[in-house]
Amino acid sequence: MFIKRLSVNDLYLLNNLFSYNDLDEMIHNNTKKIRTGDIDIFGLFSHKELIGEIRVMYTHADKRFAWKGKRAYLYAFRIHKDFQGMGLGKLLLRSVIDSLYDKGYSEMTVGVEDDNERAKYIYKSFGFDKIIARVQEEYQGEKYEYNLYLNSR
Repeated sequence: MFIKRLSVNDLYLLNNLFSYNDLDEMIHNNTKKIRTGDIDIFGLFSHKELIGEIRVMYTHADKRFAWKGKRAYLYAFRIHKDFQGMGLGKLLLRSVIDSLYDKGYSEMTVGVEDDNERAKYIYKSFGFDKIIARVQEEYQGEKYEYNLYLNSR
């Protein structure tokens, strides 16, 4: 197992973890965000197969989500169903959180939908226990509603 920051050439691999309504749009949008330094996408690999991902947003118009140098927003945290329950998600999350602390970030946020008990449990074990906002958004035609949780040192 190894973790690496994905390059724009790796973005097509993300389709193995999530069924995008428009893969080309996802690749285009994330390519722009990676090139401007607004996000990083970290992948967890087993040999050459992408089995997990987590994205980190460094800037956001709403500072409750992200604030460059202070608060990072973690999102799109996924582990392939064949690899769940093995502690690999915790390995990926711990690695990314530690790297953010090393970069000087003191706060992180995550969005969790109400019915995602597994994610709530994992995030709470990592200190994401304060709800700071209720959010509604749309992505590729799908509507999402979730709580934004804060973890701060």
